[in-house]
Amino acid sequence: MALIEQLKEEQKLAMKAKDKTRLGTIRLALSAIKQREVDEQITLGDDDILAVLTKMVKQRRDSVAQFEAAGRQDLADAEQAEIAVLEDFMPQPLTEDEVSVLIESAIAESGAAGMQDMGKVMAVLKPQIQGRADMGKVSGLVRSKLA
Repeated sequence: MALIEQLKEEQKLAMKAKDKTRLGTIRLALSAIKQREVDEQITLGDDDILAVLTKMVKQRRDSVAQFEAAGRQDLADAEQAEIAVLEDFMPQPLTEDEVSVLIESAIAESGAAGMQDMGKVMAVLKPQIQGRADMGKVSGLVRSKLA
């Protein structure tokens, strides 16, 4: 089942279950997807939708950190609940070992010799790990392997 249909089906189920948090989060996701489709005048595929969901999760993680720093645990908990709902639609996260193997193969595939080739390695890695690992951490791992 395509990701957009899965989101719409889950929206119906959340309505029937009267789960306001889940329903609101799914509506936000569908709205963000629709906004990108209208802005770019295209129909998004699963990879593009996954990128939108990944961006939404990243924004919420940033918000959680800011709310906790400001002592607003109630708002941080609400953001955490939204992250949990969004992660239901994302692929299974990669383990550290799997990420290391992918990094090694990307370095070999791109023929990277040093830090100047970081962009090449990341270009190979990004489609493989989009939504399945934190790109910031992966970037740090690639840096350490190339240095």
